[in-house]
Amino acid sequence: MLNSIVGGEMSALSFLICIFTAMVLGLLSALVFSGRDRHSAAFRQSLALLPPVVALVIMLVNGNIGAGLAVAGTFALVRFRSAPGTAKEITGLFFSVTIGLACGMGYVGYAALFFLVMAVYALALDRFRFGESAAQRRVLKITVPENVAYDELFDDLFAEYTRSHELIRVRTTNLGTLFELSYAVELKDAGHSKEFIDAIRCRNGNLNISCGVEEDRELM
Repeated sequence: MLNSIVGGEMSALSFLICIFTAMVLGLLSALVFSGRDRHSAAFRQSLALLPPVVALVIMLVNGNIGAGLAVAGTFALVRFRSAPGTAKEITGLFFSVTIGLACGMGYVGYAALFFLVMAVYALALDRFRFGESAAQRRVLKITVPENVAYDELFDDLFAEYTRSHELIRVRTTNLGTLFELSYAVELKDAGHSKEFIDAIRCRNGNLNISCGVEEDRELM
C-alpha cells in the first residue's frame, strides 16, 4: 500500500490516481489550514491547487527530486513576492507542496498517511491554542502630534494595563504633522481595554487610536 504505484513508465491509470489523490488531499489541506482563520478565497484555492500542480511537475521531470523541488519551491514562494504572508500561510503552502511531491513520485499511500497524521496534529495544536499567551495580544496604534516626545509618554499606562509592550513601528501621517506609533502589547485584562484607550486619549490630545487583535503580518 505504501509502495510507489509508478514503476518504469507511468500508465494512464497511475497518472489519474496520483493526480486525483493530490486533488483530494489538496482540498482537504485547504480546509484544515484555513478552517477557522481569515484567509482569502485565492489562498484557499492555492492550497487546493498546489498538490496536483506539483505532482505533475514531478512526473514531467521523471522523478528527479532536485529539479522538481526547484520548480515546485518557486511556485510556493511566488505569492510572497507581492504580499507578505503569515507563518501559518507559509507552512500551509509547503505542506501542500510536500503532498504534491509524494503524489508525483507515486507514493499516494504515504501522502494520505502524512496528511492524516499532520491534519490531526495541526488541529490539535489549534484546538489547544498551542503557543498563544494567556493574555490577549493586540496591535495598538496611537497618533500623536509631531512635536510630542513620545518615548516615555505612555510608559506608566503600559505598566498599569499591559504585561509587555514593544514599539514596532513609527511613521509620519498628515503631511508629517503627526506620528503614528505602532505597539505590540499584551494586555493584563482584555476587559479593561476601554479604560486603557481612554487613558491614552488624555495623553495624545484625543487623536486617532486603534487597538486590534494581533496579526502575524503586522510584526513581519
